[in-house]
This record gives sequence, C-alpha cells and structure tokens, in this order.
Amino acid sequence: MIDTPSNANRGRLLATLRMQYPDALAERGFQLLHPMSGDPYTDHRRHLVATCRSIANFAVGAVADGPEWCLDAAEHGLAFLRQAHRTDDGDGYHLVVDGDGEPLDRTRSAYGHAFVLLAYARATAADIDGAEDDLVATHELIEDRFRDGAGMLRSDCAPDWTEQEEYRGQNANMHACEAYLAAYEATGEPRYLDRARHIAHKITIALAGKTDGLLWEHYTDDWEHDFGYNEDEPRHQFRPPGYQPGHHVEWAKFLALLDRYDDATVADTEGGDGYVSEGGWYARALELFETAIEYGWTETGFVYTHEEDGAPIVPDQYGWALAEAIGASAALTERAAAHEDDAADRLRTLNRRFIECTDRYRGPAGPWYEKRVPTDHGDDLVAPDPPGVEPDYHPVSAFYECWRSAHDAQPADRTFTTANTDE
Repeated sequence: MIDTPSNANRGRLLATLRMQYPDALAERGFQLLHPMSGDPYTDHRRHLVATCRSIANFAVGAVADGPEWCLDAAEHGLAFLRQAHRTDDGDGYHLVVDGDGEPLDRTRSAYGHAFVLLAYARATAADIDGAEDDLVATHELIEDRFRDGAGMLRSDCAPDWTEQEEYRGQNANMHACEAYLAAYEATGEPRYLDRARHIAHKITIALAGKTDGLLWEHYTDDWEHDFGYNEDEPRHQFRPPGYQPGHHVEWAKFLALLDRYDDATVADTEGGDGYVSEGGWYARALELFETAIEYGWTETGFVYTHEEDGAPIVPDQYGWALAEAIGASAALTERAAAHEDDAADRLRTLNRRFIECTDRYRGPAGPWYEKRVPTDHGDDLVAPDPPGVEPDYHPVSAFYECWRSAHDAQPADRTFTTANTDE
C-alpha cells in the first residue's frame, strides 16, 4: 500500500482506538483509562458524555473500515446508553449512572443530549441496527425538550424538564451543530443540515457582531451576552470566562463542513445585524481559525482562555484544543483546495505541526492527558478527573477528519441536497 496522508491518518485513528480497546470496555458500558498506567479508574461512575463519545469513537472506526471490534465496541456502548442512561419512559437521558445503570445524577443536560444525538448519528453511519430510529427519536426529543424560541438549545434541566438556571451556552449548541452535521452525513436528511446551519449562524455570525467576530461562551436565556458569567472561576472545566481558542478552531472545522455540504452563503442564510464576513462559510471558518492562531497558539499548544485583546487569562494548554486544530486544519485544507485558495499550503503545514505536538499530550499508556499546566519548573501533566468525559474523543475526531478530508470529501454512498433554512 502506498503511504499517503489519508492512509497515515487512518492509521492514527485506528491506533488511538486500539489503545482504548479492549481495556475501556467494562462489563457494562465503558470505563476511563489513566494515561500513565492504562489502568481503568476505580471510580465506577459513568458519564453520559463519555458513554456517547466512546460510541462515536468506535463507530467512526467502523466507518473507516477498521477491525470488527470497532463495531462490537460501538454496539456494546449503545446497549448501555439505551438500558442505563435512557430513562424508563424514554423521555431523556440521565447524566451520570453507576456501573449497574442506577442513576446518580438525573440532570437533563443539553450538552449531554447533544452527544446522544452524535452517538446515534455515528452509529447510523456505521449501519448499526436500530441506530437511525434512535437518531430520529433523539432529534424529536431535542426539538420538544431543548429547543427554545430562538431555535437553539436551552440550558440544563431537572428531571421534570424545568430549567436549572437562566442560561444559554455556546458550548452545548456547538456540539449540537456537530451532531446535526453528523446526522446529515449519515442520512442525507435536509432537516439536520437546517439545524446545523441555524445554530452556526446564530453563534458565529449573529452573536459575534458584539464581539468584533470573536465567539463569546455565555448568554442569558434571551441570548444576551453575559460577560460577567463565572468571572471568579477562570479555570472552570466547562464554562470558563473569556474567549477560548479551542472553540474557535472547533467552530472553524464545523463551518468548513458546512461549506462542504451547503451552497448557501453566510449572508443568505439569515438576516440581522451580526458580524459581517466577506465570503461564505469557508471564509468565516478561516477567519476563526486564524484568530485562534493569532491569540491562542504558543507553538506547543493553545492557551485555554484569553481576553478580547488576546491577553491570556488561563495559559493551561488542553489536549482537546490541539486535537480540534488538527481536524480544523485538515478540513480547511480540503476546502481551500476546493476554492483554489493558496492558503492550502499553509494550512497543510500547520496540520503537520499540530500533529507533531501530539506527543506532548499522549501518556505512556497511549491515552491523552487532559492538559499541560505551565509552572516555574516546566509543564505539569494533568490526567482527567473521574468520572471523566474524554475517552480520546477529540484525537479520534481529529484523525477521522484528517482521513476523510484527504480521502473523500463527501461521505460514501449518499446523495446530498442543499436544504433551505426554516428559521
């Protein structure tokens, strides 16, 4: 076999999965592995996001024609998702359960349900029996329970579906966009592309008008910027104050995919007084990517958060941000070539540089550390805390995007049509 970038990235994808399999599989569901030893954590809690990310990981391994155990592992996870996380009446998913499937945290998490949608979408792409039915049901659940008056996901809810706080989050909506893109890739259904397009426009265009094109994270329940949110918790794991370069590159990847599938221009999708970008989804994706490089890239990783002028707030460097830059640079390289843009060579060079940096985050056992924290004596490596939500989903997603961007821009055996937004 000729060694091509496509083959190399498929190898990286499957090697990452092989470091998870079979040790990540518990008797029921999945267990987090320590990056130093490779041993499972002794904590037996199972987080909804980790369950769904693990399913998505192994499903894309199957899509990439990986070993048969990729499909087996994805089906193993789906059984736990359906039997343990899903409520008895099917009206939502518990956020945390124990190894026996007993609920420990019954929060109806918007972020978590976005990953439920992603898990079923990836499983549908892998042709797993029943996955598309669950994909449709989850889409309908999100429509009924999470979609607010702005057509976006509302915040986390109690078991009775009352909101826990007057909050709207960029992060949950970003991952909903990711899931809807994956659902469109798996099915070709225009309604999923509609949802992805609407969320992307709201976050990266409409709301970015007040921040000179940067992406703010936190909003009130009527989608007003909440610039003071969590300002006293700069290292909050999921909702820190400030701007996150990692989310800028992540959005760059999703907008590149929208450019791949959607021939509508940014200006045509919806009206309003948001951020004005010259060009379509590709141009806006490239802007976000370049902003993350300018304000966040340190040559070895990305700072966690920064001020509006680029001054770092938290210099910690998370592995997930580097992984998302790998995927974004791959998707953007493919789109640059499609647009005959000479940025392709620079993007390709950056992609190689990002991949070279992955050794800084990979533990001796193979799984990635959560982050590197700068200290006076060098960087401290920090492993994820249990129950954990990061079973190497970001590296797997990155190498999957590298593989398919180099191999085939369009998902196989699907006919795609451009949908019109209904917003």
